[in-house]
Amino acid sequence: MASSRVLVALSFLAIALVGMEAHGAPFETSAKQAIVVDFQTGSVILEKNSDESVHPASMSKLMTLYMLFDRLKSGRIKLDDALPVSEAAWALDEGSTMFVGIGSQIKVEDLIRGIVVQSGNDACFVVAEALSGSEEAFADAMNEKAAEIGLTSSHFVNSHGLEHPDHRMTVRDLATLARRLIVDFPEYYPYFSEKIFVFNNISQGNRNPLLYGDTGADGLKTGHLSVSGYGIAASAVRQERRIVMVLHGFENMQDRAEESRRVLDWAFRETENVVLAKAGQMLETAPVWLGAVPEVPLVLASDLLVTLPRGVRDKIEAKAVFDGPVPAPIAEGQPIGKLVVRAGDQPPFEAPLHAGVAVKEVGPIGRLFAALRHLQGGGN
Repeated sequence: MASSRVLVALSFLAIALVGMEAHGAPFETSAKQAIVVDFQTGSVILEKNSDESVHPASMSKLMTLYMLFDRLKSGRIKLDDALPVSEAAWALDEGSTMFVGIGSQIKVEDLIRGIVVQSGNDACFVVAEALSGSEEAFADAMNEKAAEIGLTSSHFVNSHGLEHPDHRMTVRDLATLARRLIVDFPEYYPYFSEKIFVFNNISQGNRNPLLYGDTGADGLKTGHLSVSGYGIAASAVRQERRIVMVLHGFENMQDRAEESRRVLDWAFRETENVVLAKAGQMLETAPVWLGAVPEVPLVLASDLLVTLPRGVRDKIEAKAVFDGPVPAPIAEGQPIGKLVVRAGDQPPFEAPLHAGVAVKEVGPIGRLFAALRHLQGGGN
């Protein structure tokens, strides 16, 4: 029989969970497409046309860097390996460039900086040819890896993001890619925070406006094409909390810089992360049928961290939902039910509840007494 118990004793839940809609007027952004995600919980704090297919421009280079970092981590290439510059790579002078020299050899680490800081299309071409033999083959490999890491709405035609009608992504996929770069390659992620890189005696600055000023930003990449406008994929940390954000479709660089700061400030100011309950903490008990003890404690298998808007902590309701009584024997960690948490008008949040301890089944005499109690209680 299904049971649902209001956890009156769990008053601490009143400081725990709410939905992602903040009080007051809804937050609006001038970006045509946008998504803001809490890094730890994965909660979407803000989204606007997040699944709309767009041209990602130079933000495509994040995928090229993912491919390069993946090869580095596998040990197949090294940071001090030198990659050759073909005539085709040297001739690619459209858009931003690292100013590679034809026939030269460039260290992988310099190419990384040339892509991250200088947004060099030529540097991407060098990487593509070195890793896959050709730009076309590299694009195929990009698409294969994209599907592997969870990019569901992306299709790459080139390594650099220059205009092509079939080269598409969504800001949701860009946010997923940004998170994967941070999680999968922490040893290489610091390159994204570098502001200046000098190559061939030419100094260029990082185009990420959030790196300049007290924003907490430490990466990732900007992009621009006339067909797509100005975009930015960024991540920032404040008070040990990280937020990943992708904004796209601005008309100019100033709008991108100002709005990205405004959205980032809003996300940190209006939302927070709170531990709802600790792993192993007893949240409720469930009655046990034919067990050596009458009840089993219900716990969470891991700490429950949630993202919530500030100011609505007094609207929490929590219930333990399970089928009871639970028949013995019960294994420690056995799934028993779920914790359902509601906050105002927000959608409910659920987390699985598990048995906190093992419960043995009673022997024949115990089963006999249980049957007698059942009959005395009017069972049939």
